[in-house]
Formats: sequence, C-alpha cells, structure tokens
Amino acid sequence: MIRQIIHIDGEKCSGCGLCAEACHEGAIEMVNGKAKLVRENFCDGFGDCLPNCPTGAITFEEREAPAYDEEAVNAAKQKNGNMKEKEEKKMSGCPGSAMMQFNTENKEEEQAAGAAVCTGPVSRLTQWPVQIKLLPPEAPFYDGAKLLIAADCTAYAYANMHEDFMKGRVTLIGCPKLDAVDYSEKLTAIIRDNDIKSVTIVRMDVPCCGGLQYAAETALKESGKFIPWQVVTISRDGRILQ
Repeated sequence: MIRQIIHIDGEKCSGCGLCAEACHEGAIEMVNGKAKLVRENFCDGFGDCLPNCPTGAITFEEREAPAYDEEAVNAAKQKNGNMKEKEEKKMSGCPGSAMMQFNTENKEEEQAAGAAVCTGPVSRLTQWPVQIKLLPPEAPFYDGAKLLIAADCTAYAYANMHEDFMKGRVTLIGCPKLDAVDYSEKLTAIIRDNDIKSVTIVRMDVPCCGGLQYAAETALKESGKFIPWQVVTISRDGRILQ
C-alpha cells in the first residue's frame, strides 16, 4: 500500500541514536553506527522521531510500504518489557554484569580525529558481559550476530585475537575446567532463541578445551538450526593449528 512513512538519510545521520530512543514502536535501530528503519510495519508514520534528530536526517515520504501493524508492535513491546524485567532482576546483584553494547565500527576514525583518549590497537569487543555464565539467553546484541565461542586462554595465547576473531562478532568466553559447568544448555538457548548467523569456536590444544567444543557442537545440534560453524585450535605458543 502507498502510505506516509519516515525516510532516514544515511549521509546526514550522525549516529546519535536519539531517534531510536524516541521511536516507541521499535521501528528504528542503530546499525553500524547509523539509524536505520529496520521494521517498516512498526512505523506508524506520525514521526515522533523527527523532532529528536539534530541533523535533519529524518523526513516523511509517500511510498509503497507494509501497513502499520499495531498488534505486532504491542507484542514486541510486551516481549521486550518482559526481557528487560528478567535481565534487571538477574543483573541487579552485580552492576558489573549489566548488559552493554559497544559500537566498534568507527573507532579508527575517532582515533585519527583525536577523539579517543587512548591510541594503539582497537578493541573489537561488541558487548558486555562476555562470560558464558553471565550472558543472558536473549539480548539485542544477538540479533543477526556472528558468535565467537572462545576458551578464555585463547586471547592470551593468540596475539591477534581481536582483529582475527572478535571483530564483527559477539564474544562468549568460558573455561569448562575452571567453571566446572556444562555450557550446552545456555548456548542452546542463545542459538535457538536468537537470529544467529554463524558460530566460530576457538579453543586451545589442550584436552579440557574439548568440553567447550562439545558444548558448542551440542548446542548447534539441539537448536534445530542449520548454521555455518567452524572450529579453530590455537597452540600453547600462539599458532593456529587448524
């Protein structure tokens, strides 16, 4: 149908995120540091986001678009509200476990412009927490994510962990020997209940890391999904073995 809907000019967008916060329907999300209309059927065309845009990147347009789906919007709001309540209850005991999502795409540009306090290698961590035991089964940063399931020792053994493995991925780390838990159930829920695009398992060449690989492979099978995955083994002197 032809109807009024918003248009976001990516060239003008500064990535401030104010429009995403103002969109009560959840039609706008931040993607690679820019605001995007990701759900056209969630946009009611009223433009609550327009006054919040400091660069004038948002305008109205008349074009072919799916009808506004109020029922889907309300269902999404209820789901998100329930998820937020669960996470708040779960994380309330430890402030350091509160969920955070980071934009790592523009860090080189920021450093080149002198905006960053620190110089040197760029962190590619996209979210917090990272420990499998602390990570929630559902979170916004899983949406369309490539997962890195890594033994915690790998980041110390392999020098280029951030650029070669963490960049562009959501990082989950653990040690089955020290944690003495089976990660299969948590990993199954993460893969099954979220839009995961791929899984990369990075382990050390030691027997105890087999538990992490087994848990990840079990989760992939139990999720019922067909997702591309690979296993990379790191030697104790920091080489990729396979």
